[in-house]
Amino acid sequence: MAVSANRLELLQIADAVAREKSIDRLIVIDAMQDAIQKAARSRYGAETEVKAEINPKTGEMRLWKLLEIVEEVEEPARQISLPHAKEKIKEAQLGQYISEPLPPVEFGRIAAQSAKQVIVQKVRDAERDRMFSEYTDRIGEVVNGTVKRVEYGNVIVDLGKGEAIIRRDELIPRETFRYGDRVRAYIYDVRREQRGPQIFLSRTHPQFMAKLFMQEVPEIYDGIITIRSIARDPGSRAKIAVTSNDSSIDPVGACVGMRGSRVQAVVGELQGEKVDIIPWTDNIADLVVSALQPSEVAKVVLDEQGEKIEAVVPDDQLSLAIGRRGQNVRLASQLIGWDIDILTELEESERRIKEFTDRSELFMASIDVDEMLAQLLASEGFTSVEDLAYIELEEIASIQGLDADIATELQDRAKEYLNAKEVALDEERKKLGVSDDLYEISGLTGAMLVELGKDGIKTVEDFAGCAADDLVGWIERVDGEVKRFAGLFSSLDVSREEAEAMVLDARIKVGWIKAEDLVQEDETSEEDEAQEGETQEDETSEEEQENKDS
Repeated sequence: MAVSANRLELLQIADAVAREKSIDRLIVIDAMQDAIQKAARSRYGAETEVKAEINPKTGEMRLWKLLEIVEEVEEPARQISLPHAKEKIKEAQLGQYISEPLPPVEFGRIAAQSAKQVIVQKVRDAERDRMFSEYTDRIGEVVNGTVKRVEYGNVIVDLGKGEAIIRRDELIPRETFRYGDRVRAYIYDVRREQRGPQIFLSRTHPQFMAKLFMQEVPEIYDGIITIRSIARDPGSRAKIAVTSNDSSIDPVGACVGMRGSRVQAVVGELQGEKVDIIPWTDNIADLVVSALQPSEVAKVVLDEQGEKIEAVVPDDQLSLAIGRRGQNVRLASQLIGWDIDILTELEESERRIKEFTDRSELFMASIDVDEMLAQLLASEGFTSVEDLAYIELEEIASIQGLDADIATELQDRAKEYLNAKEVALDEERKKLGVSDDLYEISGLTGAMLVELGKDGIKTVEDFAGCAADDLVGWIERVDGEVKRFAGLFSSLDVSREEAEAMVLDARIKVGWIKAEDLVQEDETSEEDEAQEGETQEDETSEEEQENKDS
């Protein structure tokens, strides 16, 4: 009867631990088996291979000694010869194991303590694995917890089944927490670390605001309204752009709520952080006007290649557009994803005058014309000598005050200037040791070859190893700020598409890729697009038919 009680007690302990730690009961039983094996080794010798088994239904415990079947026995405690093995099992073969039953072990104090450590460690590892897998799947959720302690500004939060941390830089400025406070935060990362899985929470993450709006605005939860972009200055101000999939629902009004009830609930959770809600549009110019509110925008100039925007505001609106410490324009830039420069109407006027003056001086110096004629060309929209050299003669002659003879003379002078400039660049290119073969690549000019030579790119193979970013530069977004990195051709007005085409031409010339492969890829992509179009048409026709039937 005592044995039965022990069996029952063993299973009850396993069940209790499994429930308390929220892990599988079999994992606890497996940990017990490992502990018993360790205790048995200390009783029968560390060199003995012992196997323990606990029946998960009855709690019955068995012990075996495992012996490997070998030709020549070197370790009697772990090995057995083939003849002796065949005496016990006729079918025994070399390399197999046979087992011999062992009597139950009576645990001493040291063995029991050692077994306890094994079980505790195994259970802790299982609990950590369970917590890691559970919270890894919950990244992107908002959770509620209780403040357990505050260490060096970091808040340790009890989530019930585990602990999480809100680091000091992930807390909203000036907010403080004490032991026992309820806290709501966003799970943005879960990592395995030496001391177990670490769950990282944030109250400053832009998606925390998105999840709060989702909880307060049913239309967002249902997918009728979509949050397209969020920019936050935690604890101070935020901008959120929303769009509606239903034309009958105003996305801004739905997010604000009756008398501002919905947005105020979010503001209250974020310690009074002001929220500007604007309607999203694919028209960047209109989006800029909305994003820079409450200031007025008189004019918007887009640089789509560089993803740069110049917003012109009235002189008295400059400080409002920029905001305190640049907050308003910075948040607008983060919201749109483009770099925004703010100019007053006076500054834009001064810049236009300067550009006009610079172009006039360029024509005066390059093609040797007087100031009046240079200003006339600048006012007609000519921005460079290249424009003048390669435009149709009739367009120059059509300018008021000019005739065909003057147009021909101006174009001849422009071409002479460009030829002289090209000769000078070619001389510099030769001094830099740049190969003549690079001229065979369509689109490369003398000025480009000089820039390549300065960077040590001197052969077609060198150029083939370049990337488009190396040539035209690239843009990175770091902590919401747009950073621009210049390329070799940044000052030469070369688009990314042109740069990619030139590099591709170089790679074909050096034999890295074949032109036929590119043609096949293009044809395949066209076929795929056509198939997708047919599939969409079929789906549309099926939906229409279903609608008619219904």
